[in-house]
Formats: sequence, structure tokens, C-alpha cells
Amino acid sequence: MSRHTLAPAASAAARPEAADRRRSPGVLLLAALLLGAAAALALTVRADVVDPPFQGADERWLAWMGGPHEGFPAAVAAVLNWFGGPLGVVVPLALLVFLLVRRRWVSAGFLFGVYLAGSMAVVQGLKHLVDRPRPADPMVRVDHGSFPSGHAAGAALLVVLVGVLLVPVARRRAWWIGGAVFTLAMMWSRTWLHAHWLSDTVAGAAAGAGVALLAWWAFSPALAREHDRPAGPARSAARPAGPSPRSRRGLLRP
Repeated sequence: MSRHTLAPAASAAARPEAADRRRSPGVLLLAALLLGAAAALALTVRADVVDPPFQGADERWLAWMGGPHEGFPAAVAAVLNWFGGPLGVVVPLALLVFLLVRRRWVSAGFLFGVYLAGSMAVVQGLKHLVDRPRPADPMVRVDHGSFPSGHAAGAALLVVLVGVLLVPVARRRAWWIGGAVFTLAMMWSRTWLHAHWLSDTVAGAAAGAGVALLAWWAFSPALAREHDRPAGPARSAARPAGPSPRSRRGLLRP
């Protein structure tokens, strides 16, 4: 085998994305911790939805969020509220279309399944299970059940999904830091708008990130294989030029 033939294979093996083939125990541990924290908070609140053990801390935080509700903070909170509402559905749909156009079938299925599992099954399931009353006089339209925060869960879920599917491994550390800041901002906005208690947002962010990380741990080998798979033109370019063996046999016949 020539040196030129070995070079593409060596460069592909040296790519950082090849590490995603292995299921990282750190990712599994972090997912378990986050989901365990969300479950523990849910059981604690469900035992006494009116006065859980940390209700005093929730009320003190809400008092700090008393206002005035105007100016730049009001604009930021309004944008984040809108992002977690209509735009929170548009962004995953746009990402799904992008993956389908690129024929990344595994990634598209991963995105669709994890988004439904996180935003529908886990968040809505916890809302119906706990059914915690919201703070008085929320400043935006809200649905039933304060626990957990769907906006915080959606923000954390989307951060992990985009990081896994679109961000190169070499740039993920910066993405995780930015994503954590974005999720914390979403948590702040929900309490600043009096739509949730602080513990609701903590549980929502933990549940959203935990579901996405657990799915990433489970499907990382399949996602890595799809990433390393050469595109159609690359496969065709790699084939040797000239007539096929069958045609060569035909040319050699007398």
C-alpha cells in the first residue's frame, strides 16, 4: 500500500471527532447526576407543593426579582420569553431541515427523538406529576404547573443538541461556556418575569441537559460513524478509474 493511500486514513484517524466513537463515562455520570437532581427536586416538591423545604429561598429570590420591570432587563427577558415560546420550536425544526438536506439521517433522527423526549415526555410529565402552583401575578402568559421550567429545560436541551451535532470538538469548550451563560440567563428571565420559582428553573435546566447528555452517551458511536462516513462524491472519486472488471473481461474476449 502506497504512502499516498495511507495518508487519508491516517488523517481521518487523527481527527478529534474520532474520540466520539467511545461512550464517555464522564458524560454518563454527568447525565445521571443532572437527572437525579431533577428527580429529587420533583419528589420533594410533590410531597408538599405549597411549602417545600426550599420555599423560603424561592420566595427570597422572587423578592429580589421584584423590579422595576423596565428598561434593558425587560427587553432581554421579553426576547428570552419569545425564544422559549414560538422560536423555541422554530430553531429545532430549522436544524432538523438542515440535517435532512445534508442527508444526515442518524443526526436528524437523534435530534427529533431527543427533542420530543426532553420537551414533551420529561418536562410535561413532570408538570403533570408535580403540579406546583406558580408565583402570583406572572407577567407573561403561562400554562399549568410551575415545576419544572419548560423554557429552562428547552434552553439546556438545545445547547447540548447543537453542541453535539454542529460544533466541532475543538470548539466545544467555548460553546459549553456560552451555552451555560445562555441557560442561566433563561433561568433568570423566568424568575424575573415571576413565571417560575427559582427551583423550577434549576430542575428544568437539569432535566433538559440530563436527557440530552444521556442520549448523546447512548448514540455517540452511531453519530461518529455518520460523521466519518465520506459523502457520495468522495466515495465515487475514490473508485479507480477505467473500465470495470466485467467490461475488461469483455474487452479481452476474442
